[in-house]
Amino acid sequence: MDKKPSVVHDSDADLTVGPPKRSAAGLPSLVDSLPRAVSQMGPSRTWKSLLAMNQKDGFDCMSCAWPDPPERKLAEFCENGAKAVGWEADPLKVPSGFWDENDVESLAQRSEYWLGQQGRLVEPVYKPAGSSHYRSISWDNAFRIVARELNALESPDEATFYTSGRTSNEAAFVYQLFVRAFGTNNLPDCSNMCHESTGLALGETLGVGKSAVSYTDFAKADLIIIMGQNPGTCHPRMLTALEEAKLAGASIVAVNPLPEAGLINFKNPQRPRGLVGKGTDLADQFLQIRLAGDMALLQAVSKRVLDAEKAAPGAVLDHAFIEEHCQGLQEFQAHIDELDEKDVLAATGLRTEEIDELASRYLRAEKVIITWAMGLTQHKKAVSTIKEIVNLLLLRGNIGKPGAGPSPIRGHSNVQGDRTMGIWEKMPEPFLDALQREFGFDPPRHPGVDSVDSIRGMRDGRIKVLVALGGNLVHAMSDTTAAEAAVRKTRLSVQISTKLNRSHAVVGEQAMILPTMGRTEIDRQAGGEQFVTVEDTVCAVHRSAGRLEPISDKVLSEVAIVCRMAATVLGDKVPVDWRSFEANYDSVREHISHAVPGFEDFNKKARSRDGFVLPHGPRDERKFPTATGKAMFTVNDLETIHVPEGRLLLQTVRSHDQFNTTTYSMNDRYRGVKKGRMVLFAHSDDLADLGLADGGYVDVHSEADDGVDRVLRQLRLIAYPTARGCVTAYYPEANVLVPLDSTAEGSNTPVSKSVVVRLEPAAPPG
Repeated sequence: MDKKPSVVHDSDADLTVGPPKRSAAGLPSLVDSLPRAVSQMGPSRTWKSLLAMNQKDGFDCMSCAWPDPPERKLAEFCENGAKAVGWEADPLKVPSGFWDENDVESLAQRSEYWLGQQGRLVEPVYKPAGSSHYRSISWDNAFRIVARELNALESPDEATFYTSGRTSNEAAFVYQLFVRAFGTNNLPDCSNMCHESTGLALGETLGVGKSAVSYTDFAKADLIIIMGQNPGTCHPRMLTALEEAKLAGASIVAVNPLPEAGLINFKNPQRPRGLVGKGTDLADQFLQIRLAGDMALLQAVSKRVLDAEKAAPGAVLDHAFIEEHCQGLQEFQAHIDELDEKDVLAATGLRTEEIDELASRYLRAEKVIITWAMGLTQHKKAVSTIKEIVNLLLLRGNIGKPGAGPSPIRGHSNVQGDRTMGIWEKMPEPFLDALQREFGFDPPRHPGVDSVDSIRGMRDGRIKVLVALGGNLVHAMSDTTAAEAAVRKTRLSVQISTKLNRSHAVVGEQAMILPTMGRTEIDRQAGGEQFVTVEDTVCAVHRSAGRLEPISDKVLSEVAIVCRMAATVLGDKVPVDWRSFEANYDSVREHISHAVPGFEDFNKKARSRDGFVLPHGPRDERKFPTATGKAMFTVNDLETIHVPEGRLLLQTVRSHDQFNTTTYSMNDRYRGVKKGRMVLFAHSDDLADLGLADGGYVDVHSEADDGVDRVLRQLRLIAYPTARGCVTAYYPEANVLVPLDSTAEGSNTPVSKSVVVRLEPAAPPG
């Protein structure tokens, strides 16, 4: 199908604003997604791909990591999944002449949306030093240039190797193997910017930094507390699981600064009542909490639970569970006894009665799931906040039994699997020992750098080469101006990608784009058609095999690109048969089965139609592989953000037509925004206090201790029912306001959900 790029707009000149929605999905989700997919891919390509998506013999959705139900429906995809497929499987190609017509500087002036609309990348391109344009290059020459630059470094630590969560288990494993064989642990990934706080908190308290529930646990729960997340936009298929839980009798509580349509009412498009009826009301209670107030709320609920135990000794806490499996209750209780209710109310913006109601729901429930996303992980005290989730769950034994447990919801589809495969700058010694036994070389043992420290290293001249396996690091990273300046200081930047994004326009002295296949495409290698595997957010591993013909015979799979790059860079430095890895992914999985716990007999397990679930001690056996062998109650000091008079607290969020930095359209249907993204959502009373008006324009300045004036200009104000004192802008545009050195304690995750800002009146754009 011959196509030209859609007409796209780089400005917000046609922006319109309407009232926010109070229900999600339903007929509008079909109207908005299916015709768009057909227009992008054509009817045959659309149905061939969508009906294979998330099926046991099909391919895994390339967007969110929400798990698949045991029994699949005919259409096992959501609105945003359909958009993700249409975006990737669009047959439009970036033509060779594009690179002559668009220099790097002009590409840098384009929006993320415009870049993504230009089509699939189908040939390697290279920008030499001193040139302003990319030009076509052969694969062999591309790998030789990468090898030349990497091998010219004084130390392997002068390179950093980023990874996107879209990368399969097989590609991630060979990538980390290549990087460690090269001699560094510099393996930053997108998890550093989202759920790093989760992994650290759960790892220190439970011994496993992953979700301790399964898909079926949601329908078994008595109470589900949803904190700091927006399932209707970020992982819409979760709404089906919540509906199932609600119909089974569960109570649902939403804790969020913004009322989100998906947690108010869900119109399931796969049910008649979802298409023509009133749908299902989900949240029984909505706690409109102030930004960064979650830790105070959790401590306040725990205090009420402990007070109830004092009033009825032996009748509230799960003493048998605590005695056998936990440590630190006395210290935790002594600390919580000192909690001041005034501090809680100030931090949360809630009323005592609202907290009492949540505590009452918790005390009545025998099985409780607490689930969260980046609304909790991107604060200074994020790690401590998630530890408070564990504290609350431990009090009544809500870990290691059906229908209960902590459930972080990961974003990108295989970000959890990438970490399991070794994509981490601080992999533990047993993993490195296993690599040494399996491959006959000693991997580096000193810690590498994460995403934030990679930018710092490029900024300071310590890191000279950036290789990125997928993703859009420049646009995903905080402190956009600093991040872009840092990448431009590198000697070489390499991006392995399916489509254009901002990181292709913000480049080093030399730059390279290597086109790769997508999840939807058939992967043929010397050993025949291949499949890959992914791990979802509940530790389930399953196969994924594309159904569409590749966009071009010039694109390579991620595994092939990494293996050819490794062979060219390393030569005979390590005894690894990269050629066999590329030819047949079974050979990769065979080595994984020897090196990664839980993947024994991987090739057989991967061919099971139902896949398999990785072992999880706390979930499966109430065994906690912590330093003490016990689940840990922890003491965490409450710290309230001081917001000066006349200032507000900013969070960044996605729009509905967006996944990570990929923008599918300029609309945010659920929040009532169309044809624009440069907006700021604020409470009408806050606007009145500041002498500002709905529909006016402001420049947003962040105020940090370093004295740097970071500004995002000409945002249109939208009076919105957000928590008082809190404002919201879209990610990644508002990343410019988040200081690079403003990170969560312990995890080094950018603090994108609690940025102190001031608003200055501005003229309308144009």
